[in-house]
Amino acid sequence: MKVISSDAVGSLIQDGATVFLGGLALSGLPEAVLQGIERHFLKHGAPRNLTTWACGAIGNSGEAGMKHFAHPGMTKRVVAGHFGQTGKEMMRMVFDGEVEAYNFPQGSISHLTREVGGRSPGLLTKVGLGTFVDPRLEGGKMNKRSTEDLVRLVEFGGEEWLFYSAPKVDVAVIRGTVADEEGNVTLDKEGMLLEQLQIAQAAKRSGGIVIVQVEQIVQAGSLHPMRVKVPAALIDYVVVSAPEQHMQSIATQYDPVFSGNVRVPLAGLEQMPLSERKVIARRAALELRANASTNLGIGIPAAIPAVAAEEGVSHLLRLSIESGVSGGVPAQLGDFGMAYNASSIIEQSAQFDWYDGGGLDISFLGLAQVDAAGNVNVSKFNGRPVGCGGFINITRSTPNLVFCGTFTAGGLEVEVDGGRLSIRTEGKSRKFVEQVEQITFNGKDAALRKQNVLFVTERAVLRLGPQGLELIEVAPGIDIERDVLAHMSVKPIMKDVKLMDAGIFQENWGGLGTSLRANK
Repeated sequence: MKVISSDAVGSLIQDGATVFLGGLALSGLPEAVLQGIERHFLKHGAPRNLTTWACGAIGNSGEAGMKHFAHPGMTKRVVAGHFGQTGKEMMRMVFDGEVEAYNFPQGSISHLTREVGGRSPGLLTKVGLGTFVDPRLEGGKMNKRSTEDLVRLVEFGGEEWLFYSAPKVDVAVIRGTVADEEGNVTLDKEGMLLEQLQIAQAAKRSGGIVIVQVEQIVQAGSLHPMRVKVPAALIDYVVVSAPEQHMQSIATQYDPVFSGNVRVPLAGLEQMPLSERKVIARRAALELRANASTNLGIGIPAAIPAVAAEEGVSHLLRLSIESGVSGGVPAQLGDFGMAYNASSIIEQSAQFDWYDGGGLDISFLGLAQVDAAGNVNVSKFNGRPVGCGGFINITRSTPNLVFCGTFTAGGLEVEVDGGRLSIRTEGKSRKFVEQVEQITFNGKDAALRKQNVLFVTERAVLRLGPQGLELIEVAPGIDIERDVLAHMSVKPIMKDVKLMDAGIFQENWGGLGTSLRANK
């Protein structure tokens, strides 16, 4: 192991290399190393024509992350589970076709790192069938410049599968907390473990090098072996970073509660204001079951734990996040992916093992576009690809799915008062459309596999039935024709439309505990 400066990293990477980046948004992201690679390119014009892989989105939508690779000639291809935080510079290059770009399920890329480390030719899975990742649709290709088939449809045992080809990893760039003088690395202050170990193993099995960013170096032999998450045998170079280049999340420099080093009183967490977001989270929470294995996605679903905490029923829930965190109260917004008072933090690949294997009972996910067949799009809007993240993994194997979001988007304003909802300003964009722009979740496939699918909004609840979308509930104060049907491009089936619980539209609710007891 050799300690180097971030400025020296660029000279270690050859033109045309495949670089696998650890991290999720800013969590686990080796930002100092990425900045060093960028400085070397701007000064020397190298390394060029890089291929980057990442399990999730890399960056903070601003000055960090993939922005450092968004220079003409520097990057040839980007492959990632999500592109939402990669920044406007890289997103423009992807949209304009200046780089090849592929989007695959986050969990599948995470598992692919293990296949590379074990010298397997690739990953065989059903995750992605029937979605835009399926080569019969788009093959995960995000623009016209992306022509190579990285995923194939194959038949095995008389069934259809997808095969994701394993890349050769020339350089792994990962992050830890401290390294000892031999190169053993801990992740003590991280809020997620992610797949730092697997990425390092993938590079070494490919004959590549591993570069790790840490906060400090300590004496050899001073680390408890159980704390070491990446052993010295896998580490070639260590870069020591400044604190501002070692953020725990987009929003937080470091909070010991997220790494499980302390616990905080959950009653002290700030309560959500009464709004359409809280209304949706409350109605979605009525689908919770006590002690059911539950996943929460980003956005409004991440607000469900706050509702549960306010209702005093957090102890009855078994919540988890795809990043590998389970228990406690998952954090929101810039801290998403971590949790207050988590009960366990495991590697992301292991969490997706559980998810892909059918370990979840119910999942709450975002809602962006839905069509008459029950197809859902959360990955591409107005031609601009955002990516699927773990959405495809989770929706493939979970028997009960609750998609959460506002009924319309773009300027929606509502008034919630006294058990009723009224629309002040309607959103400019419809979410219930004739045909989704991209299939991230296949409604027809879900119906064949008999998944229970619900769509929860602030004014209406719909479900996916055998013949398509069914309107089953509307909010008190809402007119079905004026406020619901007039803003849908498809006409839902309407048989027995009930009123949503008026209590969720009041300042103080108190109904979740009763619901959980009834849903045993």
